[in-house]
Amino acid sequence: MLGKIFDVVRHFPGKARVLDIGFGTEVLTTRLYELGHTISGVDFPSRMVAIAAEKMPLARLVRFDIQNGLPEHINKEKFDIIISTYALHHLPDTNKITFIQNLLDLLAPGGKILIGDVAFDSRVNLEKCKAACGTEWDTEEFYFVMDEITPRLAAGVTFEAASHCAGVIVIQR
Repeated sequence: MLGKIFDVVRHFPGKARVLDIGFGTEVLTTRLYELGHTISGVDFPSRMVAIAAEKMPLARLVRFDIQNGLPEHINKEKFDIIISTYALHHLPDTNKITFIQNLLDLLAPGGKILIGDVAFDSRVNLEKCKAACGTEWDTEEFYFVMDEITPRLAAGVTFEAASHCAGVIVIQR
């Protein structure tokens, strides 16, 4: 998944303005930064933000809990590409839909949202995976079910499975 997202951004014509939501260990974001893309990022753990700031001194990184949306200054900007990997499954489905719809307002013309996360094409496949995991299934997370969320999002949503339980969601404005 990270490779697919990296390739999309890498092939962006020119240098992209990238917002990374939940940059975590910043493996992907650092690679994009090193290619000269302009990076803004939001994550909650202060330690992650501090480590990322050391690796990407010119990036605009902020500690913020996405349960509360995005920081005011981010909401006033436009981005060519918004990425999120393994972060949005922490939001309940209703909040997740609203959050993603709000991201659409931050896209520059022709922009894309790329979400790499635990995701299933249908509730049936999620339930099969849940049954196979048994007690190891994380009941505190809200995984993407594409046939349920796609109708609630704007047109231009595609999903590419990366495994039986994850994939990349692309939303183009």
